[in-house]
Amino acid sequence: MASTGEARTAGGGGPRTIDERFVGGLDRRVWTDAYLPAWSSREAARASWSVGADGLHLGVPPEHPVWCPDLHEPRLRVSAVQSGNASGPLGSTQGQQPFREGLRVREAQPTTWGFTPFLGRVEVECRANVGPGSMFSAWMVGLEDVPRRSGEICLVEVFGETVRREDGRLVADVGSGVHAFRDPALHEDFVAPTTPLDVAAFHTYAVDWSPGRCVFSVDGTTTRVVEQAPDYPVQLILGVFDFPDEDPDPALVPELVVRRVTGRAPGA
Repeated sequence: MASTGEARTAGGGGPRTIDERFVGGLDRRVWTDAYLPAWSSREAARASWSVGADGLHLGVPPEHPVWCPDLHEPRLRVSAVQSGNASGPLGSTQGQQPFREGLRVREAQPTTWGFTPFLGRVEVECRANVGPGSMFSAWMVGLEDVPRRSGEICLVEVFGETVRREDGRLVADVGSGVHAFRDPALHEDFVAPTTPLDVAAFHTYAVDWSPGRCVFSVDGTTTRVVEQAPDYPVQLILGVFDFPDEDPDPALVPELVVRRVTGRAPGA
């Protein structure tokens, strides 16, 4: 189970520290096993997951349903867990990461802040099996308890179509950076350079987050520095996605395996 700290941020939210190895299962005090369920429902958005000796397995098997099939374009299927969850009342517009105008809450969500860091270092150790028509990501995004608190720090995002062999080595376009969304204090700063990396092997994707600055790294090597950052707590989302209209490999079951998540507050 998770080991979470008790410290709380001055700006709200919940525990800022974690050392999660998924031993024994998924700690429901920390993780919601459904992707942005306010726009759908816990049941309709539920992840396909299991826990093994190597951590949390998130998969998109053939029978996994399409997420928000009447609202989201393009069609996608997703298995994700998130370390926070909340919404306004049924029928309201208050929810996390709205993906189009006019969205209304279809299932009101309880407020649960299992791990909501604000500054410090966050690491996600994971591997992924993705191909054409699928992707994986680990990202931190504002709680949206106040609408502008919507900015995102993306630790890693890889589309399977970019995973390839060049000059005898495996490479992928490995994305990281900051998305502004509805935060007027931020601007878009996201890149996905071609990087020598086998995403099917375990790697540690991390960010050192300080006021106005995000330093991204892979396996301890700094990959880029972004001179801006959200100034409020965030939740962490871990997910694997499948886009059924993009002619995916029928033999591939997209999967993300997360072996460890650590979060340390500044100075810890």
